Amino acid sequence: MHGIDRGRVERSFHRGAGQYDQHTPVQQRVVQRLLERLSAELSQEPQRVLDIGCGTGQLLQQLAQHYPQAQLTGLDLAPNMLQQAAERLGNGAELLQGDAERLPGKDNRFDLVVSTSTFQWLEECATCFGEVRRVLEPGGLFCFALFGDGTLFELQNSWRGALQRNDRPVLEGGDGTHRFHTVDQVRQSLEQQGFMAVEVATEQELVWYPDLPQLLQAIKRIGAGTAHPQRGGGLGWRRVLHDMAALYRERYGTDLGVPASYQVIYGTGRR
Repeated sequence: MHGIDRGRVERSFHRGAGQYDQHTPVQQRVVQRLLERLSAELSQEPQRVLDIGCGTGQLLQQLAQHYPQAQLTGLDLAPNMLQQAAERLGNGAELLQGDAERLPGKDNRFDLVVSTSTFQWLEECATCFGEVRRVLEPGGLFCFALFGDGTLFELQNSWRGALQRNDRPVLEGGDGTHRFHTVDQVRQSLEQQGFMAVEVATEQELVWYPDLPQLLQAIKRIGAGTAHPQRGGGLGWRRVLHDMAALYRERYGTDLGVPASYQVIYGTGRR
């Protein structure tokens, strides 16, 4: 995976926090699917829970309803996301600004660590997973979901086609689109960090938009700017963007509009 500018990710989600919930149908479905997996994995109610990349607090709110006795902690990189979560949750959770690769707290602090739609913004998963194992108590559960390498393939393929059509070279490190983790990378990271009873599975999600500009605007509004193809300047690059839109419609458009595919990777592991 090419280098990810964590400062850019923070700024992007910080700006998008106010409109995030209006443009995240897939993320909201993922929260529900994760809760279903938790109910199947947990034999008793958790006592101390950490949500990494808690965003606007949707998952924490659901966890509070399912496990009313649990002490909830939410961590997010973007201050405005935490503000949205605070308005949603009140005093129902401890909210902390911080990095998924440097988790707060002492060793063995939590018996459950969860995360949805966050780890795709990490350069690699191993460092964060090691931190998760550190803060989990022995026997504690790690349950998460992230977007995998089939995500937004229509956008990536159309962008590459537009580059080729305009004789634009692919720069070293890739074509400027975001690189999502593979299932094998996620599983290997869990096993390398010493998790037991590792399970990794995938599901496909599809969202339809009236046209490509609305799809791109939705991606921008949720703060996920790093999923966009990188833009250049001048008339030449505007031609590339125009060709990308045309290719997207030609290859994937239907009477329903244009689709955006998401590969959701679900994973669990025990310390």
